[in-house]
Amino acid sequence: MAREAQVTEDEATEPRRRPSRRSVLIAGASGLGIAAFATGTATGVLPVSEAVQRVLGVTSSSPATQIGVAKVERVWSRYRNRMVDLVMLLPSKSPPPNLPMSLLLHGLHGRARTAAPTGTLAELASQVARKRIPPYGFVAVDGGDSYWHENVPGDDPMGMLLEEVPQWLRERGLGGADGLPFACTGMSMGGFGTLLYARRRAERREPAGALALLAPALILSWPEMSKRNAFHDETDWASMDPLKHLDATAGTPTAVWCGTEDSFVAGARRFIAATKPEIGYTAKGKHGDSFNRTVVPSMISFLGRHHPMA
Repeated sequence: MAREAQVTEDEATEPRRRPSRRSVLIAGASGLGIAAFATGTATGVLPVSEAVQRVLGVTSSSPATQIGVAKVERVWSRYRNRMVDLVMLLPSKSPPPNLPMSLLLHGLHGRARTAAPTGTLAELASQVARKRIPPYGFVAVDGGDSYWHENVPGDDPMGMLLEEVPQWLRERGLGGADGLPFACTGMSMGGFGTLLYARRRAERREPAGALALLAPALILSWPEMSKRNAFHDETDWASMDPLKHLDATAGTPTAVWCGTEDSFVAGARRFIAATKPEIGYTAKGKHGDSFNRTVVPSMISFLGRHHPMA
């Protein structure tokens, strides 16, 4: 199976000002396909033909008026001190007000536009349209490569998740009155970040309602983790390592999926054995989209079961 492509690119220097709001609404794009649909910039929904809908696998259960929609915006993050992409995956063109949202955290060298496994949006739209789950959406942001914490002074992706994302969601009529995501989903480094985020939410007495982990980067040794240059030293890493703070998310509904040929499977198995999550699934597969895309239906339905209105 092909290993998931890792995306790296240097961001152009951005002015230190709040940009005018610009939205790109991309109907029917999912996961890695979002960027491919961004061929034009417009306000409103880009027309999508029935043929394209069939390729995305949503026409059989989701009519054109209910096709999933991805919105992409550029926003200024004061916690990261830079412009970031804000990507929202919605189950239809006209979702209900205050639509519950799950955070979606990307992996190392990833970004918001590539955070979702292939097929995520199409599967979300399909399950919602068939009323298999209550409607909800995903929100992804650019978090850098520091394992979702402030490793470099002035660049605090965790602060962005805790303080700014709820504000951005509220401003867009998403996430309820407080804008807090009801769940968090993450792959690879984003899985580590999901558990750290859930811990911080619990410390604030605002616990998350569900955690979905795709091949979480639960690394077992400091020599291996140190290669990421994401922590000051072993003590710094230990203070945040989810495997050393298993009680922090005890009681939170959790699901874990990981391929048996994945280099992170040992950490995933240790986490599964220690916490006995609601789903602890391993099957043949390597690290990346080739495996992740196969468990998307399970991920979507798991989060739906823990929807605030379920």
